[in-house]
Amino acid sequence: MGCMDLLTNAIQPYAWGSHSAIAGLQGREPSAQPEAELWMGAHPGAPSRLNRAPTLLDAIERAPREELGDAVVEAFGVRLPYLLKVLAADRPLSLQVHPSSGQARAGFDAEEARGLPRDAPDRNYRDPYSKPELIVALTPFVGLCGFRDATELAELLDELAVPALKEFADNLAARPDEASVRGMLASLLRWPEHQRAALVAEVVHACERRGPGSRFAATYEWAVRVAGDYPGDTGVVVVLMLNLVSLAPGEAVFLRPRTLHAYLKGVGVEILAGSDNVLRGGLTPKHIDVDELLGVLEFSHGPVQLTPAEVVTPVEQAWVTPTPEFRLSRLLLTGEAVRLEGGSPQILLCTQGTVRLQEGGEVREIGGGESIFLPASSAGVQVSGEATVFRAKPGL
Repeated sequence: MGCMDLLTNAIQPYAWGSHSAIAGLQGREPSAQPEAELWMGAHPGAPSRLNRAPTLLDAIERAPREELGDAVVEAFGVRLPYLLKVLAADRPLSLQVHPSSGQARAGFDAEEARGLPRDAPDRNYRDPYSKPELIVALTPFVGLCGFRDATELAELLDELAVPALKEFADNLAARPDEASVRGMLASLLRWPEHQRAALVAEVVHACERRGPGSRFAATYEWAVRVAGDYPGDTGVVVVLMLNLVSLAPGEAVFLRPRTLHAYLKGVGVEILAGSDNVLRGGLTPKHIDVDELLGVLEFSHGPVQLTPAEVVTPVEQAWVTPTPEFRLSRLLLTGEAVRLEGGSPQILLCTQGTVRLQEGGEVREIGGGESIFLPASSAGVQVSGEATVFRAKPGL
């Protein structure tokens, strides 16, 4: 029989974070500093703390098969394969992409062979793992995800009528294919440093001039807003190239590897494979490796499909993805007791109300922003109350 561990979780104070969202979830006063992400899991950068071991990472390393189960250890080694987060964005995050498994392994091995320190600012691959992710909106949530259809991008650029972008518009109209999209991105990322501010200013002016009458009005508005946070960054122009995705609470989108994306604003529950591999493409002062980014990216996207929730039980819905590292579901409890099976490492996060958990003779209650870890050795837990609970576990 396992045990229930109340987790004490780190909050990441990234500059783009909200001062009030995570604090409000946890029922406390707004923070003096931005609070961007609440991390739940065993990521070495900020593992959750618990009472029976210094951290969840320590507990897993001491008894991996009891904590993770045989199937997880055999598939992923001695590591929890997912990281659960509450993400709270008040400002746009950087444009970024995560590599596929094969790209991550090859890139990591190459940088190791070069002797590049893993904490070097110009390092691209800090581990050999892929990093797919899923975000479920808790509030209205806006992000950028994958490249627009090339024909649609040509129409947008033609409507904006920015002279510096005319060649891209013409190329895309004549050849609406992956190569034309790639060529435009490569040119923007290599735009001469001394000409970037002028290009961004011209694009922003064109976006403001077009106003609300265009079918691309929301994209134009976001390009202007992003430019306010990142003046002179050609990532502002890249915003025009990507699909603008708006999620209502409860809606989700899965970001497969090789997808250029950025979250713009909102609060959501995010689950991702446990990796630190991020290649950036703009809206950041951090290192951008243009050649590596262009090699990793997938350019043929088109419109984004939201990830539907599938009914598991009358109170549980799951967002099913092709990712073996994770599976995320949500329980809407209305008072009746529900049994959750054990056998795999699970994190239960309460985002609303109070949930009562019982395992054998042990009983715990958690409220908003609190979370529990159930090791694989747990036979399962009974949950009850009036609450919303997110449930994370491996996707094997």
